[in-house]
Amino acid sequence: MRVNHTRLLSLLLLLALLLSLTACAPKDQNSGQDDAPPPAGGTAATRTITDGAGRTVEIPAEVTRIVPLGNTPRMITYLGLADRAVGIEACEIASSPLQAYAYVNLEAWSALPNCGTNAMGETAYYPEEIMLAAPDVILTTDPADAADNLQSQTGIPVVAVSQGTLFGEDYNESLRILGEVCGVSDRAEAVIQFLDDCLGDLARRTAGAGETPTVLGAGATFKGSHSIDGVYTNYPVFQILSANDVAREVAGQTGASGVMVDREQILTWDPEIIFFDSGSMELLRTDYAENPGYFQQLQAVREGRLYQWPNSTWHWSNVEIPLVSAYYTGTLLYPEAFADVDFSAKASEIFDFFLGQPDYLRVLESAGAGYGSVTLGE
Repeated sequence: MRVNHTRLLSLLLLLALLLSLTACAPKDQNSGQDDAPPPAGGTAATRTITDGAGRTVEIPAEVTRIVPLGNTPRMITYLGLADRAVGIEACEIASSPLQAYAYVNLEAWSALPNCGTNAMGETAYYPEEIMLAAPDVILTTDPADAADNLQSQTGIPVVAVSQGTLFGEDYNESLRILGEVCGVSDRAEAVIQFLDDCLGDLARRTAGAGETPTVLGAGATFKGSHSIDGVYTNYPVFQILSANDVAREVAGQTGASGVMVDREQILTWDPEIIFFDSGSMELLRTDYAENPGYFQQLQAVREGRLYQWPNSTWHWSNVEIPLVSAYYTGTLLYPEAFADVDFSAKASEIFDFFLGQPDYLRVLESAGAGYGSVTLGE
């Protein structure tokens, strides 16, 4: 049989060409190859969640880029997600260590696009800037209608959660939802457990401790700083310690966390210990210099039982600072029950857990916002 060598050679060349084209063809999307491109007209994987406002939101299967609004910048810091922010509100570029969650992220967040503001009763977001930042999701503590509006304006999924009550279950639920959205549910549960452990420890130490000194939280910071007649009511630090708070009677008349009271009322209460916000000390000292006779009528002033602590609220309440304040206050009100507590070490533990900054107590002290006894009239 005679072989046509020319024809055989042509067939072999054609076969080689077909094999080379097959090798260069795109991989099948279902082949499991990580570098496979999506099919024409295909969409990325998504999942559906129910947010804190009861809205059903379709979000990407993996969320790595976020724009946090409202109180969520604080929450994502506690969840270890601060580096996923690709846009931020202007008010989160913190100049004060009292805005602890933002202060520790100052360098990174300062470089991000300004996506608007939600502070001092003003809400004004910038949809165009948010779209340019290209987040996977927008996180917010705004109500459902505002979340719907922002989602409509940007075309980006918006997840709404409650701004949360300090040490409350609604705060825990917000952490859980954000943890689910961003794939850090384990961290969310760790934060909740840490809080539960601290609150449980404080409750055990103060249970059945008997009579304690009467106390007042004054020089309160709400809508600005105040002198001694600006007082805290419904104050969580006092509540979790079962403190003998003289302003308790005012707390029953209002749900506000801070109110102005008549100065004669403070004389009637005559608390044994008074705690002042560190940020109000300059105002208090000026007030004392102008009217020392009033202050000297108070036993806490005469006996030198005046103390300062950092303000807990800055663009909603911090969590780590009031928790540290509770341990500080506990050492003063229940010295025997807290005798084994090294306050500096405990503060370091709390600040490290929430902020990743074990030395944050020193940061506060350097800013004049630390803990300690104070004297008016210096």
